[in-house]
Amino acid sequence: MSELGFRLWERLHGHVGWLAAAALVHPAWLLRRRRRRAPGVAWGATVLVTVVGLSGALLYPSYREQVKPVLFERAPAVGWMFERKEHLAVGAVALAWAGLLSHLAVPKATSPAVAEGLERVARRCFLGSAALTVAVAALGTWVASTASF
Repeated sequence: MSELGFRLWERLHGHVGWLAAAALVHPAWLLRRRRRRAPGVAWGATVLVTVVGLSGALLYPSYREQVKPVLFERAPAVGWMFERKEHLAVGAVALAWAGLLSHLAVPKATSPAVAEGLERVARRCFLGSAALTVAVAALGTWVASTASF
C-alpha cells in the first residue's frame, strides 16, 4: 500500500473506531433495564466494531513496514503501547460478539433466571467492549499523533 493510501486508510480506521466506541455504549445503555430488547442496535454495534477490527488487521502489514521501525526508534514507549492496543482490540471484538450472542439467546432461555443472567452478561459484555474500544481508540490516536513525524 502506498504511504498516501496507508495514511488515508489509517485516518478512516481511527475515525470509525471512535464511532464504534460510541456505538457500543448504546446497547449497554439500552440493556440496563431488564427484559429490554435491542437486537438491531446490538447487531449494528457488533458489526461496526468487527469491521474496524478487520480494517486494523488489514492495515497492520503496512504499519509494520512504514511506521513501526521509526516509531520504535523515536518513541519506543508509544510503540509498545500500540502493540498492547492490538490485544485490547481483539478483546473488544470478542466481548461485543459475546454480548450479541447472549442478547440473542435471551428469548430462548428456559427460565426467567437464565434470561436474567443472559441479560446481565450481554450488558456487561457490551460495556466491557465499549471500554476497551475507547482505550484502543485513545491509544491509536496517541500513536497516530506521535507517528506523524
